[in-house]
Amino acid sequence: MKITKYQVMLAGSLLLIVLVFIIAATMKRKSEVTDVLPIFGMDDSTLKPPVVKDFSLTNQSGITITQNDVKNHIYVTNFFFAKCQGICPAMNKQMSRVYEYYRGNKEILFLSHSVKPDDDSIAALKEYAKLYNADPSQWWFLTGDKKQIYNLARYSYMASLSEGNGGPDDFVHTQMLTLVDKDKHLRGFYDGLDSSEVTKLIADIQILLKEYQ
Repeated sequence: MKITKYQVMLAGSLLLIVLVFIIAATMKRKSEVTDVLPIFGMDDSTLKPPVVKDFSLTNQSGITITQNDVKNHIYVTNFFFAKCQGICPAMNKQMSRVYEYYRGNKEILFLSHSVKPDDDSIAALKEYAKLYNADPSQWWFLTGDKKQIYNLARYSYMASLSEGNGGPDDFVHTQMLTLVDKDKHLRGFYDGLDSSEVTKLIADIQILLKEYQ
């Protein structure tokens, strides 16, 4: 049977359509895989990644904040002190970028922990929060037990690689921001002095929000 030019063209067109569908499906699968944030510390043998430990701290409104208050929320954490003239203003300016992007979103919270809780009273934190026009229902500036805060920085949020016991001479100073999901898992770490990394943080929060839809 003689194959006509029309049949060749038709077969070529059908092949092209099939290839387009294959490529599109492959790209979609890659996108679906890519658009999932890793869970820090995920162990395939146990499937039990580490979670943020319980805590009890006080915010700028004098309200006690615990694990129950961040339950079912995505949140971003960082560490600072009010009188810091070094990295803290630049870091919190970047933190403010993320906050302003998600201001009013009831699924998103921001937790800024004082690494000098003896100096940063509730009143001092309330004044500091005003610098960033922070809504006290969404962005909490926290003070409390120094050892607890330092343990959170090192062992829960993995924001500092330094060692210490939270004693009088211990000091944590880090610009890292940590992204935590609604299940208390760590999902990302970002240099709070790098605007491009903070832009990625904004995008990664969007990915997490879709994950919980």
